Parts: sequence; structure tokens; C-alpha cells
Amino acid sequence: MARADQVYGFFIPPVTLMGIGAAKRLGDQAKALGASLPLVVTDRGLSQLGVAAKVQRQLEEAGLKSALFDGAEPNPTDKNVHDGVRAYREAGCDAIVSLGGGSAHDCAKGIGLVIGNGGDIRDFEGVDKAKKPMPPFLAVNTTAGTASEMTRFCIITNTSTHVKMAIVDWRCTPSVAVNDPLLMVAMPPALTAATGMDALTHAVEAYVSTIATPVTDACALQAMKLIAASLRPAVANGENLEARDAMAYAEYLAGMAFNNASLGYVHAMAHQLGGFYNLPHGVCNAILLPVVSEFNLIAAPERFRDVAAALGENVAGLPLMEAAGRAVGAIRRLAKDVGIPAGLAGLGVKEGDLPVMAENAMKDACRFTNPRNATHKEVVEIFRAAL
Repeated sequence: MARADQVYGFFIPPVTLMGIGAAKRLGDQAKALGASLPLVVTDRGLSQLGVAAKVQRQLEEAGLKSALFDGAEPNPTDKNVHDGVRAYREAGCDAIVSLGGGSAHDCAKGIGLVIGNGGDIRDFEGVDKAKKPMPPFLAVNTTAGTASEMTRFCIITNTSTHVKMAIVDWRCTPSVAVNDPLLMVAMPPALTAATGMDALTHAVEAYVSTIATPVTDACALQAMKLIAASLRPAVANGENLEARDAMAYAEYLAGMAFNNASLGYVHAMAHQLGGFYNLPHGVCNAILLPVVSEFNLIAAPERFRDVAAALGENVAGLPLMEAAGRAVGAIRRLAKDVGIPAGLAGLGVKEGDLPVMAENAMKDACRFTNPRNATHKEVVEIFRAAL
């Protein structure tokens, strides 16, 4: 879909460590960036499980002291960010290590943006608002979904408006990303399923994006193939390291795709569900993905035919729209197989909130690259169809 008369960027961390045992090299990478006292940003759960302490020991073995901030909440807020900024300054830190999934990484990005530039995290909503670099930033991933450990995207909830702010800034791309499947084996099946469907959403939305390129296409299609083959086994047996490793590569490839081709209405709408109801992002994406895809079919049928094929559907010889529709069926079957809830109503979403959420979704930065324009009424209907 890339146009020859436009210039496209490609953003990715300078260093990425992948594979079993990759986290053991964290301390050396932090030292190479000049860190002496990083702030470890994580959530309370990983802190209580001792995972944060393990990472701090790895840093200590490399000769680095560290401070801990475990206040990253699911759907991190502006308050979480500013609490983290205070912790960074009080401890005299000079680098950031995020540990966890998207919530920890996004919270850490917000902290880094404010440390590097001053002001309030709300100042950075939009595209490339930062003027100065963040401190050295290493992101250690424990889930296989958000790809926040390698992207320039940062999603923070504004506690005044209950709207998720989309911050897209190349300056908040981590300096080092670490994806070690050994850190993912403890993920319960439901979280494995939700994060895996999040990765699939990234791949599909990037592939049908209006600014997709041959580079992002290659990443997105390979991510879909890996997810189709590996998500079910990873959910069935969390200690299946082969499936875990494949999903780590899949979510990273999907991140490479959407980090550069952006997303669409699935994310624009899921952000509102997270802001209004504090619902898990991956689950919202998984429920919305087939519904939004069905809406988008007429805008990019050739692309959705490719999605169907990547997900294992036999589309040879089928009429174009029938082949494209197979993608929606494949997504629904995968979501059902891994235990994704059937609809949003079961998660407490109220029909009366749909109009205002639709209005906010139409302002979300992700919707600008959706392949089909939508009216407010159509966005409400998409929400309703997902109930």
C-alpha cells in the first residue's frame, strides 16, 4: 500500500536480545549504555513474585546498583508516570529498566519522556512531541503481545478524562529490548491468550494499514503464520518453550510491523474500553478484531485474502470477497479456541457509553491509518456488534 511519492520511516531498537537466557546479558548491556544506577520499573505482581529482585541481582552482578518502582498499574495512568518520575529523581537514577508487559514498558516510557524533557506526561500526547532524548532505556519483556518493549508507542490513561492518550514518539523507543522465553513460562493461559491475540491484532492492522510497506508486510505476515501455529500450544502448555519462543518472535515481528505502519480502528476503540472500564487491552482487541475486520473487508479484500492464507485458510480458487471473509472466520476460531470471551457485554460494557466512546475513538491517532473511513454511527454499530 506504500505510495512511491511518500517517504516512510522504520523504527526499531538499536539492540534486541532474543532467545532462551537472553535476560542474562541485561547488566552488560546497561553498562554499555553508561548506566550506573537504573530505576527498575515494574508492577506489584512481578515485584511480589521476586522477578524484579532477580533482575536487580543480574544488574548487581554486572556491578550496577538499582532502585525499584513497582507502581505500574494495568492501563498505566498519568499518576503512575509522575510517581515514577519522583522515584527516579529521589534515588538519583541515570537509566531505566522496564520489566513486564505493555503496562510496565509504557509507564517507563512516560517516566523517561518526562525525565528527559520536563513538564507533564500529558504534554506528549500525539506524534513526536519530545524535543530531548530519554535516559538510557532497557525493556525486559515478560509477555508475548504488546511489543511495547520495542515500539515508539506509549499509551497512558489521562485520569481527568478517562481517555487513553496515544503518544507516538521515536524518542521513546527503547535502547535495548530483551525477549527471553524463560521469563514467559509463568504466564497463565488467559494472559497468554490475550497477549497472543493482541499480537495478532497488531499484525493484521499493520498489514491492512494505509501506510503499510513491503518491509512491514513481511513482518506482519510472518507474525500471523507464527501465531496461527504457536498460540494454541502456548496456551495449552505454558512450559512449551518452543511455542513460547515462537510467540516471542511473533509478537516482536508484529511490533516491527505496527511500529512503522501504525494500526486502525481496533486499537482506537480498544483504547476507549481501557480508559472507560480499565479492561485488559489484549482481550478488548481480540473481541473487536473480527468485527472491525468484517467492516474493513470491502476496503482491502486482497489484503484480507492474504491474512486468511497466513492463518492457514485454503483460499485457492475462491472468489475474492469469499477468500477475504475466511480471515474473519479464522480469527474468530482462534479466539474461541484460546478462551477469549465472546463479547464485551460480559465484561460490563454498557450500551449507553457507546456513543461517547465512539466519539473518542474517532479522535484516536490509530484510526487515521484504518483502510476504511467510518462515521460516528458506524463506530457505534461496530461497538454494538461486539457486545
